[in-house]
Amino acid sequence: MAVRIHPTERSPAQRSARPLPPPAPPGHMDKGVFVSAFSNGDIFVGETLGTAALILLGGGVCAAVTLKKSKALNAGWLAITFGWGFAVMIAAYMSAPKSGAHLNPAVTLALAVDSGDWSQVPVYLGSQLLGAMIGAVFVWLTYLGQFQANQEPTLGIFSTGPEIRNPVQNLLTEIVGTFVLCLAILTQGLNKGLGLSGTGTLIVAFTVVGIGLSLGGPTGYAINPVRDLGPRIVHSLLPIPNKGGSDWSYAWIPVAGPIIGGLLAGGLYHVAF
Repeated sequence: MAVRIHPTERSPAQRSARPLPPPAPPGHMDKGVFVSAFSNGDIFVGETLGTAALILLGGGVCAAVTLKKSKALNAGWLAITFGWGFAVMIAAYMSAPKSGAHLNPAVTLALAVDSGDWSQVPVYLGSQLLGAMIGAVFVWLTYLGQFQANQEPTLGIFSTGPEIRNPVQNLLTEIVGTFVLCLAILTQGLNKGLGLSGTGTLIVAFTVVGIGLSLGGPTGYAINPVRDLGPRIVHSLLPIPNKGGSDWSYAWIPVAGPIIGGLLAGGLYHVAF
């Protein structure tokens, strides 16, 4: 952003000259939309902080609704879906200037399939997993007193689980939900105004709310591999009283399903749009 200088601080020649436009940031045009290029360091910072915020706020609403001695106890599914939607919005606005706010390996993979550029995928995925684990730890710290008084299993605060345990149906549910999310994100790039105004981030947040309300019932809608895996790892390590098991036999579904959904969305977008 150019810095304005008070007229008294410039010579007449400087005052009469037209200011030069600021240099364009590195990047490229993709289907009419400018796509910025981020350094690996910026990606690490942006995705780690953004995903940590996502899990802190999203996991936080699950803790608020679930744990006894919480003022939001039994607030219900609407509170959870809107809580996760707001978590996405806040985390995305926070991290977008540094990393583009992927915050989800499925989104990163969908974008890589469309662009053909896989060079920064590892740093995105590693940062997202680290951020998810950090966010889960802070959920525990925020509700430490409630966790210490806990008398029931707490995995549902950290990770997802099916209402009916059917691996084929559960996997399909996660594929469909993630496909909708990633395709919605990709197609917003066709509207230049949304990308430049930042309104697209708000629409993504409401998309997450919509997926939760419409498709989240069967599995709890992970639609993000690290959203489930990172907190599940943390749950297995934390000294939470009466926490129960971490259900590792199910853990592959909320990882594989979103990955498949993201790859399919990226492939369809690349071919159809």
